[in-house]
Amino acid sequence: MIRAKNLFHQMYLYNNLYTAFYKAAKGKRKKPDVIDYEKDLDNNLQRLQEQIIELKPDVGHYRFFVIRDPKLREICAASFPERVLHHAIMNICEPVFDNYAIHDSYACRKGKGTIKAIKRCQAFVRHSEWFLKLDIKKYFDSIDHEIAIHLLSKKFKESAIITLFQKIFDTYHTTPYKGMPIGNLISQHVANFYLGPMDHWLYQQQKVKKYIRYMDDFIIFSNEKIFLKELLENINCYLNEQLALMLKHTIQLNRTRLGVPFLGFRIFPDRIQLLPGSKKRFQQKFQKYEHMYQTNQWTEQELARHMEPLFAFVKTGQTLAFRKNVIKRFGVSS
Repeated sequence: MIRAKNLFHQMYLYNNLYTAFYKAAKGKRKKPDVIDYEKDLDNNLQRLQEQIIELKPDVGHYRFFVIRDPKLREICAASFPERVLHHAIMNICEPVFDNYAIHDSYACRKGKGTIKAIKRCQAFVRHSEWFLKLDIKKYFDSIDHEIAIHLLSKKFKESAIITLFQKIFDTYHTTPYKGMPIGNLISQHVANFYLGPMDHWLYQQQKVKKYIRYMDDFIIFSNEKIFLKELLENINCYLNEQLALMLKHTIQLNRTRLGVPFLGFRIFPDRIQLLPGSKKRFQQKFQKYEHMYQTNQWTEQELARHMEPLFAFVKTGQTLAFRKNVIKRFGVSS
């Protein structure tokens, strides 16, 4: 197995650190912690460079808060200096993760994302009679640090890179040596990478032909129901024995013509419908964004920056009448 090498020194080059700062600051330039960091940018980046070289990153300064989107989640936001560090690491490591990923893994990857995942799902729906939809029980809380480090060691040759990941992992636990914080760049990428071995196992060992994954939400398609039932048993064993994970009990094995629920939509061969929960979240976010603009908390540019992806997402389905209704009821700024 070929492991990536000669990457560590690239992490602490100034060009990479400056790029990391601007990525971490994108859309947040008016926040006090970003303003403070930028006031002394050269010294702050020099300090970060020294921390990386010495393998002594200043990490673990988290802010916790809860969101409902749609279920309650505890978000763990790293301090701004840590976010710069995360970008500095991922600027260099992301291509390695991406090269390992299968084509139909859509989370945390450039050129992928939810809209393409939904379109790909519909393509599979059109050519399959059955689907098996699965996700992982308490996924981020269940990621095993030792297994994650082992998997990373198979991809990166330099021990310094593995040490950086280990020090970041050590700052957060849900139970001893388990858990990744939701809301951090590194944990998002590592969580997506963690299921990579399952992706390859499904293709190479289980001979799966039609499969799609978005983080821990994944669907396998087939024209044979018995194949999917037998595969479910094998997946259960693989996840438990190889990755120390368990499936949720909300397993769905059904006919594709009845619609496949995925990423907020129900996907049919001939149409894509927004699920009721997604409609509610769209309306709530629309009202929130309008309020932020009307009360002068956002500029027109900030409003547009939030509204554009919100509308782009729901436009994936047949939602024209719904969108017009929301705009008519709650107004749209012009």
